[in-house]
Amino acid sequence: MTQQRNDRGSLLAWQWSDYPAKHRNAANLVIHLVAVPVFMLGCLGVVVGLLALAPAKIAWSVGVMIAAVVLEGVGHRLEPEQPAPFDGFADFLKRFFVEQWVTFPRFVVSGRYVRNLTGRG
Repeated sequence: MTQQRNDRGSLLAWQWSDYPAKHRNAANLVIHLVAVPVFMLGCLGVVVGLLALAPAKIAWSVGVMIAAVVLEGVGHRLEPEQPAPFDGFADFLKRFFVEQWVTFPRFVVSGRYVRNLTGRG
């Protein structure tokens, strides 16, 4: 485990601490505004697919989730300040799900999304 990983403490607090700094590029912000709800819909589709025992719905929903991840990766490459590297697949899953379901919605509701989008952040 790296020193950087040890410094993270609470995932929510750590992720929030530098989130606005890593989400300043207008194109990345617009990508996130589209990709995050798409990812959430994909998650919900997986749950519905599991409950309905519908493998095609599960597969389609996972594909939607992967597309959202790829889009956000493209957006993050536009940022001058990059997110911390992942410590493996489990770290990626944990951080990505928390970002989608908690940190990005918090970023939008707090008004920081609009401030960064308009260059006032």
